[in-house]
Amino acid sequence: MKQEYTLMVYAENQVGLLNRIAIIFSRRKINIESLNTSPSEVEGIHRFNIVIHETEVMVKKVVRQIEKQVDVLKVYFNTNDNIIWQELALYKVPTEIIAEKVKVERLLREYGARVVAIRKDFTIFETTGHREETDKLIEVLAPYGLIEFVRSARVAIIKDSKGFHEKLKEFEQTEPVPLAPEDPISEEEANSSIV
Repeated sequence: MKQEYTLMVYAENQVGLLNRIAIIFSRRKINIESLNTSPSEVEGIHRFNIVIHETEVMVKKVVRQIEKQVDVLKVYFNTNDNIIWQELALYKVPTEIIAEKVKVERLLREYGARVVAIRKDFTIFETTGHREETDKLIEVLAPYGLIEFVRSARVAIIKDSKGFHEKLKEFEQTEPVPLAPEDPISEEEANSSIV
């Protein structure tokens, strides 16, 4: 059954990596609902938050394929129950109409919004929350002449994670697996393997 997943890709910030990751999704005909890239808590490592609507089986296949990319260190995938996430939204409305017909203070309190800019011809509100919450404010402002609306990509943090920085430290502290000593081979075997 398809559901919403958030993939968190930790990778070196290399030119062309985003394109290679996007190709993995397009080849499998998977639509990316939201994409955010930013520096992570580890210096030199970037984090990609990718939201898709897919089956768990397909998500696991995509994760394995992304992890094969040279610049990718690790990929995690989570359902919405396992993460804390937010999106930022901006709303541009005519200043005159808002001032006359809507109690701005009530709007700000009810939807957790704040005024970012007030100009003669427009006012911009900002709010953060889940998509459903930011969509509600669109419905409220639409009758009053909503001029423009934009929503950011999702930012998310895994609930039960110590962070990638700790996982990287654990990885660096693990002992390398010793290689098994090679079996001695005869001169005849060595010569027969030369092509």
